[in-house]
Amino acid sequence: MAATHDAEGHRTSGLIHYANGKSLEEINGTVKVPKGKGFWRTLLAYSGPGALVAVGYMDPGNWSTSITGGQNFGYLLMSVILLSSLIAMLLQYMAAKLGIVSQMDLAQAIRARTSKTLGIILWIMTELAIMATDIAEVIGAAISLYLLFGIPLMISVLITVLDVLVLLLLTKIGFRKIEALVVSLILVILFVFAYQVALSHPNWAAVFAGYLPTGETFATHPSVAGMTPLSGALGIIGATVMPHNLYLHSAISQTRKINHKDEDSIAQSVRFTTWDSNIQLSAAFVVNSLLLIMGVAVFKSGAVKDPSFFGLYDALQNGSMLSNPLLIKVAKTGILSTLFAVALLASGQNSTITGTLTGQVIMEGFIHMKMPLWMRRLVTRVISVIPVLFCVATTAGESDINQHIALNNLMNNSQVFLAFALPFSMLPLLMMTDSKVEMGNRFKNTFWVKLCGWASVIGLTFLNMISLPDAIAGFYGDHITAAQTQTAHMIAYTAIVVVLILLAWTTIELYNSNKRLAAQQNGEAE
Repeated sequence: MAATHDAEGHRTSGLIHYANGKSLEEINGTVKVPKGKGFWRTLLAYSGPGALVAVGYMDPGNWSTSITGGQNFGYLLMSVILLSSLIAMLLQYMAAKLGIVSQMDLAQAIRARTSKTLGIILWIMTELAIMATDIAEVIGAAISLYLLFGIPLMISVLITVLDVLVLLLLTKIGFRKIEALVVSLILVILFVFAYQVALSHPNWAAVFAGYLPTGETFATHPSVAGMTPLSGALGIIGATVMPHNLYLHSAISQTRKINHKDEDSIAQSVRFTTWDSNIQLSAAFVVNSLLLIMGVAVFKSGAVKDPSFFGLYDALQNGSMLSNPLLIKVAKTGILSTLFAVALLASGQNSTITGTLTGQVIMEGFIHMKMPLWMRRLVTRVISVIPVLFCVATTAGESDINQHIALNNLMNNSQVFLAFALPFSMLPLLMMTDSKVEMGNRFKNTFWVKLCGWASVIGLTFLNMISLPDAIAGFYGDHITAAQTQTAHMIAYTAIVVVLILLAWTTIELYNSNKRLAAQQNGEAE
């Protein structure tokens, strides 16, 4: 393909070219919002971006951790879901505010304040996190196609590549309609789990009591089926707080058309975008709560031996594994298991849309390279499909249960990359929204937001790091030797040192950049 050059002299091709303009330029500032109208009408105009963010908090990676946590420890870990959701609301508020006030998404802001070398390193780490999330989506979508239509797993995995055609169609209908579609799919997921939980008649007093954390919530004992309350809590936190969603929200919060020369207009945008985000994340909180309640109330205690999607699907049509006569009666019709598979497919498709947009945001922001969304999706999905195909192929001759466990382990192990990437999105986000230089006096974080933000960043980074040795050990399978455990721990501790060095590097560059900007502003003021 013949190369061309843009107006600034950057080398481009027909599909891939240099980009250093507005975040997601095709949709930036394209949605009009009313002026001087009532609260509800204005909120409706701002509603939508929060839904695209919220789907990342209820993707297939969340399902088995929440249900298994409920099976093993009852309602003990409900408080972890609540805590994770509150932290998500705080971080997403800061991400949206950064985008609206600075008119840069998080990737652009980091790249503008750090060196090219560090920007490339952070881009690679974030890409790995997106691909890790994509693996969970491939597995969820492939399994749902197998369960609903009987399509062999290998073919189902290949079919997931074709979701690029869905994306091509969506790019033609407009961003507002994409938002409406995502909200519709969220409602499908919410309905499915609410229906199944309603049939199970859970102990609501125990449910609400579970939202209060106790000393047992993060305990290292007892161990049930290889899971402790601490490891269960870390699994829920790791599956809930997604780094790429911070990049996404800082970009799509800019889709509303506002007057950036008017502080009141900016303040209104921040306010209503926060309302939208919190409402949608509350829906995600309800879904994740319902998943854990399912583990306790829908299934008999300890009944689910196979926590994979296959095992959960089978359990929902097996009366001997369900907890009350009404559930057993409905399960015989097959509706419970079918609805579960439909929700799984809806979840995977939702995450496909948001994952592609996020990939474009970080590619443009960190390395100033742009390609069509369909091409971006195709490249990422093909890379993510390879380990899933390998897993299916290598376990094809084994028993069904072994194949199911292998796929479930691949999905869980892929999430280890999120532990690496999360601090590198949270720390810059907090530092920049704390800064008067970046945000101005009116929009910089208040004392309480700053306090809660630093507690969340330090706490989540610490929890991610202490869970890393066990996460790395998980790559060796269920029957790990002492030598393999030692090797896994050495790899984990080395990785932790590397992460801490990179965090220090990032912090220093951001701090120095902030000082330079402050000096420039003071010089201009004088």
